[in-house]
Amino acid sequence: MSSILKDTLSIGGSKIIIIISGLLQISITAHLLGPEINGIIATLILYPTIFMSIGSIGIRQSTTYCLGKKLFSLEKIKTSITQIWFFSTIFSLLLCFILMYFFNTHKNSQLIILAISPIPFALFNTYNSGIFLGQNNIKSFNQINWLPPVIQVICISILIYFFQIGVQSVLIGILIGHVITSFLLIKKNNFAESLSLKIHWDVIKKLTSLGIIYAVSLLAISLNYKMDIILLEHYSNSFQLGLYSKGVSITEYLWQIPMFLSTVIFSRSATSKDNEKFSQEVIFLLHISLIFVGISSIIIYFLAPIIIEFMFGKTFFGSISVLRYLLPGVFLLTIFKVLNMDLAGRGKPNIALYAMIPALIINIILNIKLIPTLGANGASIASTISYSFSALLFILQYSKYTKIKKRSILNFKSSKKKLRKFIINHKKNIHLK
Repeated sequence: MSSILKDTLSIGGSKIIIIISGLLQISITAHLLGPEINGIIATLILYPTIFMSIGSIGIRQSTTYCLGKKLFSLEKIKTSITQIWFFSTIFSLLLCFILMYFFNTHKNSQLIILAISPIPFALFNTYNSGIFLGQNNIKSFNQINWLPPVIQVICISILIYFFQIGVQSVLIGILIGHVITSFLLIKKNNFAESLSLKIHWDVIKKLTSLGIIYAVSLLAISLNYKMDIILLEHYSNSFQLGLYSKGVSITEYLWQIPMFLSTVIFSRSATSKDNEKFSQEVIFLLHISLIFVGISSIIIYFLAPIIIEFMFGKTFFGSISVLRYLLPGVFLLTIFKVLNMDLAGRGKPNIALYAMIPALIINIILNIKLIPTLGANGASIASTISYSFSALLFILQYSKYTKIKKRSILNFKSSKKKLRKFIINHKKNIHLK
C-alpha cells in the first residue's frame, strides 16, 4: 500500500503546477478576450482535441501494457510507435481539417491550420509517454506533463499583452508548448537512434490491435465531455459557448485529483501480478479521491460567485450557474475515472464502453432538448445527468469483472483503517530516521 500511495504523493507537485498554469491561462483569456472570443477559441480547439484522442489510437496505453508485461523489447516498441505515429498524424491532420472546414462555424483557413498544427506534436508526446508508464517511471512521466501548460500560459500571456492578436495568441501558445515537449522527449528517449525502415509487424499488430480498443473507449469518453460544446455551437451562440467553456474549465481542474491517481493506477495495474489485491488498493484510492473532490465541490459551489468574478470578471457571471450545475456530475464521474484505469491497465478498456455509450446517447438527447431553451445551463444539466448515469453503470461493470461487491466499492470503513495504518507506519519511519 505504501508504495502506491508514495507514487501518488510524489506526482502531486507536478499536478499543482498544471492546475495553477491552467487556471492562470483561462483567467487571462477571460479577462482580456471576453466571452464571445473565448467561445470562438473553444470551437477552434474542440476538433483538434478530439483528434488527439482518436489519432492516439490508444498507443500510450498499449505501450504501457506491452512494456509492463515485457511482451517486446524497448527498442522494438520505440521503432514501432514512431512508425505508427507518422501515419496516424497524416490521417488525423487531413480528417480534422476537412471536418473543421465544412462543419465548423468559423471557416477561416488560417485559424483552422493553426488550430490543427499541435496535433503531430501532441500525438508524439502521448505515444512516448507510455514508455515512462510502462517502465513505472512516474517521475519522468510527470516532468513531461507539467511542461506544456507552463510554456503555454507564458506564451499566451506575452502574445496577448504585447502583440494583441486575440484568438491566434491562444492557438500559437498551445502549439509552442507541445513542440518544445516533443523535442525534449526525442532527447530524453533517444528517439534518433530508433528511426528505422525495418518494420516489426508483430509489435505493430499488438500495439494497434490493443490500442484501437483503447482508442474507441477514449473516443466515447472524449465525446461525452465534448458533445455539449459541439451541440452548443450548433444550437446556441459564441457568447453562451464562452460562458460554458469557463464554467466547465474549473470543473476539469477538479478532475486533476482522480487523474493523477489514475496515472499511478494504470501504470501499477499493467505490472501487477495480484489483480484482486491491487483492486482493493484502487478502491482505497477512489475513496481518498472522492473525499477530496467532494469537499472541493462543496467549497466551490458556495464560493462560485467570488471565484467567477475574481478569475473571469463580471461579464462571465452566467458561468456561475453552469459551474454549480456541473459539480454533482463531476463528483460522481470521479468514480469512473479512477476505477476505469484499473481495468484499462489490465488490457480491458472495452468495459468502459458499456457505461459510456449509453451515457453518450443520453447526453446527446438531453443537449438537443435543453440547449435551445436554457443555453449553457442546459448543456450543464445534460452533462451532469450523463456523467452520473455513466458512473453508476460503471460501478456495476467493475463489480461484475473484479468480483468485488458493489457495497464494498462505496464502503469507506475499510479505507479509514488502511489510511490510519499508513499514517501510523509513516510516523514510525520518521521516528526511526
